[in-house]
Amino acid sequence: MALQSRMTEQIGAESLEGEWEKVGSGGFGRVYKVRHKTWKFEVAIKLLQDDVGSFKKEANIMDVAFCPYVLRVFGIFEGRVPPENMSVQKGIVMEFMRRGSVQTLQTSLSGPPPWPLALRLAHEVALGVNFLHSKELVHSDLKPSNVLLDCDLHAKLADFGLSRVSTSALNNSNSNREATEEVGGSYKYMPPEAFEVSYELVRAFDTYSYGIFLWSIVTGKEPYETANYSLVALRIREGDRPSLEAIDQEKAEGLKELVDLMKECWDGNPDKRPTFKCSCLLF
Repeated sequence: MALQSRMTEQIGAESLEGEWEKVGSGGFGRVYKVRHKTWKFEVAIKLLQDDVGSFKKEANIMDVAFCPYVLRVFGIFEGRVPPENMSVQKGIVMEFMRRGSVQTLQTSLSGPPPWPLALRLAHEVALGVNFLHSKELVHSDLKPSNVLLDCDLHAKLADFGLSRVSTSALNNSNSNREATEEVGGSYKYMPPEAFEVSYELVRAFDTYSYGIFLWSIVTGKEPYETANYSLVALRIREGDRPSLEAIDQEKAEGLKELVDLMKECWDGNPDKRPTFKCSCLLF
C-alpha cells in the first residue's frame, strides 16, 4: 500500500527564530523547541541521528494519520542547527506539546492522574489508535512516554518511528527482532506472540499494548519495573501480567469496567482481544 502524503512544506533554519531549546533525546536523535517566524508559535523539531529513510517514513505516516488524537506534523526541516551550525541536518517539524507526556505527568504526580483525567486520557488514546487502525496502520510502540499532552492535558499519539502498515490487511512479513532492538524498554508493552522470530505485525499488537498502558495509567507505575528483557519475554509468554491487587475497582465509577477491558486487551490469544472500535464504546 502506498501511503498518500499531503505534506509538501520544507522548513529551513531561516524560517525559525530565537533559541533552540533541547526538550528531549534518545536513540532516534534529539528534539528541540523553537519559534517559527511567520507562524508566531513554537514548534518541535525532531532531528534524526542518521537514518534519513526512517525519518521520511515517520513524517509521511504522521501526515497521513491526521486527526485530533495524533500529533500533527507541519513539514520537513533541513538546515544547520544553532549554536553548532556544523552540518546540514534533517528532521520533522511537529506540533509542540507543552505538558510533556503521560509518563512525565505520572512522574510529577508521583502516581496516577485523578480518575476523571485518567479515564479521559484512556478514551483519547483509544480514539487515536482506532483512527490509525482505520488507515491500516499499526503504531507498535504504544506506552506512556509516547502519549503527549497539550496545555489542557488532552492526549495525542506520537513517535511513529516504528509504525508500519498492518499485515492483518496487507500480509507483509515483519520480524519482531527489529522492533525489540529499536524500542528498548518497550518490550514491556509487547504481546507474547511478538517475542517469536516469525511474528508478523497486526493490529492486535496495539491492543495488547493498550491493555498494559491502561494498567500503567490507573496505577501510575511502570510494568515489571525491575525485570529485564529475558525475564519479561519468558514470563509474559507463560501468562504473567501486571498485578491487579493494588487496584480498588470500587473506588470510582467505571473503574471495574476499565479493568475488565484491560484484561481483555492483554489476553494471550490475539484473536480474543477486542478491536479499538469496540474499546471506544466503553467510554
